[in-house]
Amino acid sequence: MEIEGSFWRAIAVYRIASLGYAALLLTGADGYLRPLAGWLVIGVMAAWTGITTAAYSTTRTRPLLLTDLLVTLGCMLASPYVQGAGAREDGVMPVTATWIGAPVLAWAVYGGRRAGAVAAVIMALGDQWLLGLPGFDLSTPVNGSVLLILAGTVVGHVARLTKQAEERLQQAAEIEAASRERERLARGIHDSVLQVLALVQRRGLEIGGESAELGRLAGEQEAVLRELIRGGPPPLLAQNGTSPVDLAAGLRRYATSLVTVSTPATPLPLPSDQAREVVAAVGAALDNVRSHCGENARAWVFAENDGTSMTVTVRDEGPGIPAGRLAEAEAEGRLGIAQSIRGRIAGLGGTVEITSVPGQGAEVELTVPIPRGSCTLDGDTGRFTVAP
Repeated sequence: MEIEGSFWRAIAVYRIASLGYAALLLTGADGYLRPLAGWLVIGVMAAWTGITTAAYSTTRTRPLLLTDLLVTLGCMLASPYVQGAGAREDGVMPVTATWIGAPVLAWAVYGGRRAGAVAAVIMALGDQWLLGLPGFDLSTPVNGSVLLILAGTVVGHVARLTKQAEERLQQAAEIEAASRERERLARGIHDSVLQVLALVQRRGLEIGGESAELGRLAGEQEAVLRELIRGGPPPLLAQNGTSPVDLAAGLRRYATSLVTVSTPATPLPLPSDQAREVVAAVGAALDNVRSHCGENARAWVFAENDGTSMTVTVRDEGPGIPAGRLAEAEAEGRLGIAQSIRGRIAGLGGTVEITSVPGQGAEVELTVPIPRGSCTLDGDTGRFTVAP
């Protein structure tokens, strides 16, 4: 990310500037007991500054960050040997000076405020240990340690907010580009494909016979295309993992002239991997309706959210399911309901209830628990976020 790269370049500049300041302090510190050892430490600091500047520009891994912390801590702990016992009593800064803040800032940018605060505490403990050595004044104010911890926390928080802002900006740009392309395609589809499908449907119904079936299929595809143009492609196809998506958008793609999909006006947020399973289970239920009730059978899909669970119901007006038929089908190896529906929902910790009255159709109710954590819709990007 470009913004994150700016943070790392700023840390590199801070290292170089702090290194120059440390060298300047050593040059003017007549009270240092072992100046040659001090210049050796400065040399290690200079070498490590060059290594980290090059390394952080291409890779940022935990082992590198941990090594950075240890090298900096080692240079700081060399201060008593370089300065002598009475240096800190006279208010002389450690030989590393402000250079010790670099790994704290690196951890803050890499892992956020918690990582920055932990790194700052480690460096602060090292500094306090130096104050407790013989000849060092333990009553010296700890302002430097406090400022170091505050810097790690604040910079980590700002870095994390900046990363999130950049991600949302990128998402917004992608959504805007996709919307413009969809609008362009929608104009072409409306002027050509939809009109042709409407004509085929109308003429097929007028002619009758096999043409009527073609007309019915054309009408279903027209309804699907209109829904696609109206709402765009379902986000379930574009996201992976546990990123929240709107379950209703995935269900609406099943809407046809024979299948009515009813969802609340508000979104139905669910992690995308779970939403895909629910949508697939609903698709399997609709396949069963067509298989057992005929191609012209009507079906209804209802979805609701009660705050703790998501419930999707599929109803049909077919002949119903005879008693014992589901167990018989499973014994025969026909596992459409057992695996495609019950298996998927059970894998999400949910339940499936099937109600059927002979001659009055069947109802399949899928209930999936909503994961813990608040899920909200971001109005700027159109995507959901989950708070732990």
